[in-house]
Amino acid sequence: MDGSHGFSSLKSKQRALRDHFPEPMKLRTHRAISWIKRSEMCEGDDDAKFIFLWIAFNSAYADEIRFKDNNSTERRSFKTYFKKIVDLDIDHRISNALWKRFSGPVRLLMESPYTFKDFWQYHNGVSGFENWRNSFVNDKKKFITAFERNENVKVLVHVFDRLYTLRNQLVHGGSTWNSHVNRTQVKDGAEILGFLLPIFVDLMMDNPEDDWGMPFFPVVEDNA
Repeated sequence: MDGSHGFSSLKSKQRALRDHFPEPMKLRTHRAISWIKRSEMCEGDDDAKFIFLWIAFNSAYADEIRFKDNNSTERRSFKTYFKKIVDLDIDHRISNALWKRFSGPVRLLMESPYTFKDFWQYHNGVSGFENWRNSFVNDKKKFITAFERNENVKVLVHVFDRLYTLRNQLVHGGSTWNSHVNRTQVKDGAEILGFLLPIFVDLMMDNPEDDWGMPFFPVVEDNA
């Protein structure tokens, strides 16, 4: 994670601005930044870093609709959030960060079948996924096209689709801690989250009056 855009700079900015934040924004940024801080303590442990950064992402974007609406999907929630964050990114910080690291973690993540959902569906014996290789190739082509056209919402949806598969593998016990088998994609995933999340949170703090939704888990004091 770029130190100039990590926990320290985010926390300093949050402290300077938080008195003017609506309560939901105060809570979102406080939680997200706290988990970014925790991820920075995981030097040498990419599994833990990835998981803590994913919690930070959830703190930033997930709202009550995601939990109340049975028809809501993670992908739909991602797209809604990314559309808003990209529209606010007038300095193109997200696209610049993605371009800068395209030849590294972004490209490697998109080229790995181990972060492609259909690959796992096939290997778990789910019918209808026998042609996962064709789907994999087509998905990469769509990603490259979106990237070349600077369609950042589509780019982010593609990237986070892959990261979500990796997230599921880790948090649902489908991986061994510090295993050499999935080391590359976990390392790349943590790096991608590490350079994107501080930008997301920073853009949110620049636009606190926008409707970011209500966190589903507010602070509740039980005085009973």
